[in-house]
Amino acid sequence: MKAVVLNNPLIQHKLSIIRNKKTGTKEFREIIGEIATFLCYEAMADAKLQEVEIETPICKTKVKQLDENRFAFVPILRAGTGMLDGLIKAIPNAKIGHVGLYRNEDTLKPVRYYYKMPKDIANREVIVLDPMLATGGSATDTITMLKEDGVKKIKFLCIIAAPEGIKKLEEAHPDVSIYTATIDEKLNEIGYIVPGLGDAGDRIFGIK
Repeated sequence: MKAVVLNNPLIQHKLSIIRNKKTGTKEFREIIGEIATFLCYEAMADAKLQEVEIETPICKTKVKQLDENRFAFVPILRAGTGMLDGLIKAIPNAKIGHVGLYRNEDTLKPVRYYYKMPKDIANREVIVLDPMLATGGSATDTITMLKEDGVKKIKFLCIIAAPEGIKKLEEAHPDVSIYTATIDEKLNEIGYIVPGLGDAGDRIFGIK
């Protein structure tokens, strides 16, 4: 699958704000959520609808609706939770799982410390959330765990992706669609995206 890039002027404008190191925690957090909503709309373009009958103020009619209970969002802790509000606004009845991973600063590989999913996760379409797709290790490991739990359809949403991360994820899971607001130039020697926006988790939660 090719990565889907939302090349939209409004999103590019929003990105310019969160890239700026002078942008404060409140505005940074809000814009991460806004971009996540846009990504969700794009990722749902192939969603199946069911026909139901309702009554408008004028008459009865048939309309098409999502079965919201078929979906689950899985943010990768910590930073992935910063995207969660934006997706819940779009699909409020989706279930939520959590994966806790941190990056070993020596090896740059993810280390798992938490994994909690809805009981029926295998029957749901899962959207994995992480603002930064850098080395691709956390995303790849998370999707591997979900597949081991029987999940068949998975999509990955991020705000900024590095070519190295896209390559790793596509090679490990070619059946998983990637949606991102932009693809940056590269990773630096310590595994941060260039030009990027720094540590998304630290900026979302105001750690630094």
